[in-house]
Amino acid sequence: MRALRAVLALVAALALLLLPASPATAHEGIKLDVAGDGATGVSARATYRDGHPVEDVVLRLVLTATGDDGRSVGPIQLNPASEGRGFYSSGPVLTPGRWQVTVTAPAPNAARAAVTVEARAAQSAPPVTPAAAADAGSTGGWLWWVVAAAAVVALAGTGVALARRR
Repeated sequence: MRALRAVLALVAALALLLLPASPATAHEGIKLDVAGDGATGVSARATYRDGHPVEDVVLRLVLTATGDDGRSVGPIQLNPASEGRGFYSSGPVLTPGRWQVTVTAPAPNAARAAVTVEARAAQSAPPVTPAAAADAGSTGGWLWWVVAAAAVVALAGTGVALARRR
């Protein structure tokens, strides 16, 4: 009986050791989704074909691009982006205009995606005028007075209630 328990415990321990490795081997192939970043860069998202994000930050994605007027960019390696797991970005590498962009991943997870991107000059926020800054600051100023007055009224009411109770 003890021998049977020892064998079962050994089998269970081996199963637990091998279980975490099985989901990683279940992924088959990588899919790349590529798009412009709204300005002069390119963003890519790498997912496994089953939809899970590629968590390996050493995935080497390479971008090449050709503009409508014959200009070319690349090869440029994309860097992991702060958007989350499996996201990569190029930074500002394109000039405004229409580009044919290709992103590739090397073996053992070979993948390729080709898209057309319309690069635009980066937009900036409108300048803050002195009048707009004064308006923004004045709203917050009177709000603090209202909150402070409400706190004083609440404390006074508590004091009156305690005095009546005695």
